[in-house]
Amino acid sequence: MLSVELHAHSEASHDGRDPVESLVEQADRVGLDGLAVTDHDTIDASLQAAKLAEKKGMVGIPGIEISTKVGHVLGLGITDRVKPGLSFQETLRQIHSQDGIAVLPHPFQEYRHGVGAHISKEEMAMADAIEIYNSRTLFGIRNLEAKWYAEAYGLPMTAGSDAHIAKMVGQAKTIVNTTDRSVEGIVNAIKDGKTEIDARRTPWHISFRQAAGGIRRRVKRRVKKLRR
Repeated sequence: MLSVELHAHSEASHDGRDPVESLVEQADRVGLDGLAVTDHDTIDASLQAAKLAEKKGMVGIPGIEISTKVGHVLGLGITDRVKPGLSFQETLRQIHSQDGIAVLPHPFQEYRHGVGAHISKEEMAMADAIEIYNSRTLFGIRNLEAKWYAEAYGLPMTAGSDAHIAKMVGQAKTIVNTTDRSVEGIVNAIKDGKTEIDARRTPWHISFRQAAGGIRRRVKRRVKKLRR
């Protein structure tokens, strides 16, 4: 059984704060076996984090959170960036062409770009797994809705801290039932539904602080672009 963080953001995301070194240190501190840094529409920091995680004895899982035409999709176990703005189907095709898996994060939260508001439940079932627990979900009903959906459609389930600061890495762990300590072993076990959830909600004050910090960082970056 491996304890894995499958959804975390570094400073490479527009709303992330900390460098990948801090995320890897936190993952090691809380005893994780694996870590996926999944920045928005960029994969370079995730590849760096994967190498750092390996040096700590963890499995470094490269990944990315992709902004599709209908919402966000996590691509796990891939090493090439998938461009934002593609259709849901084309995004999944490109993830699968790299032998990765497509996971739907916070699928029923429209304001956080969940895909559930824009495609049918049958189309959603094309994904490999559903994130049924997101630590930054303010109201638990959305996590429950994701769980009920995954159960109804027989889809594998994952959890994600959706950490935007290093301290929150490990809030939501996916327990993967495999002894294969490799990216391929973990990805295949998730795809086969060999998972359990060990998760806690991000404290509300931290969620609000992360959101406010993300807005400030986005504004600063836009101002810098305008000044160029």
